[in-house]
Amino acid sequence: MQKLPDNFSLIISRTDSIGDVVLTLPMAGYIKKYFPHCKIIFLGRNYTRDVVVLSQFVDEFVSWDDVEARKNLKADCIIHVFPVKEIAQQAKQNGIKLRVGTTNRLYHWMTCNKLISLSRKNSPLHESQLNLQLLKFLGIPTELKLEAVKNYYGFTNAAALDEEWKNLIDSTKTNVILHPKSKGSAREWGLENFSTLIDALDKNKFKIFISGTKEEGQLVKPLLEKHKDIVDLTGQLSLKQFISFINHADALVAASTGPLHIASALGKKAIGLFAPMRPIHPGRWMPVGEKANYLVLNKECSDCRKNNDCHCIREIKAKQVVDLLNK
Repeated sequence: MQKLPDNFSLIISRTDSIGDVVLTLPMAGYIKKYFPHCKIIFLGRNYTRDVVVLSQFVDEFVSWDDVEARKNLKADCIIHVFPVKEIAQQAKQNGIKLRVGTTNRLYHWMTCNKLISLSRKNSPLHESQLNLQLLKFLGIPTELKLEAVKNYYGFTNAAALDEEWKNLIDSTKTNVILHPKSKGSAREWGLENFSTLIDALDKNKFKIFISGTKEEGQLVKPLLEKHKDIVDLTGQLSLKQFISFINHADALVAASTGPLHIASALGKKAIGLFAPMRPIHPGRWMPVGEKANYLVLNKECSDCRKNNDCHCIREIKAKQVVDLLNK
């Protein structure tokens, strides 16, 4: 096997969604702990750039959406955290000497020269811990307690928040962001439950914001029309500014979505709402952070496996969320 130089360069390849990327970024901090002089390049998609550059441990971001950047992709090593056949082929074609993949992708046997046995589906480990298993080839410990993961995000590079949005933050109250929708990436708690939560929160203590994309703003319109005292952020902020807004707020409530994981990584009170169903259960996807928490029904959920309208997550009570926000 190719020996890495002391100041080696390494590509972390993860080209899927924002939440997955957030839970992959601790790999960069963990590698830097043992190899502080290495260069870490993150290969992602354009829409995750503003998340990746939050981490002080990532030296360079390369977009897979940039065709020229693909052709010029160079490093001493690449780790295929999210396996993509085309990326694996490109890395080999570009002459990257050490190419790390998993044994359960047939094309990795032909494109990688270091294979690691890793099965995510039935593992008891959290997604962030599973990612660290791919670092075994470096000869460093890969067993990390979940509560220690928060030390390796390195989210210190949040952009300044524009004044028009900063002025919405009320320093005399707890500023809480409710993110009701998930773009289909998770089971949802439902607008009725969010409405009950809004009614239950003391307006003398909490200032409430609703976030989401422009399209999601149309979906949550009944919520906005019913509760005139909440602030509508849907479709109004760029991702970079939304991240900065989360950084200025105090709490965020959402299902298993990117904003939930961003909030937890920024050290905010992040409350995740989950269905008790593998592989989307909190054991695999809970938010990990200094003030992160989650709620899930204590039962086996299987009857709504093929139905996105999950009654198990909807049975979480608004009072439970209120209690966590008041802690």
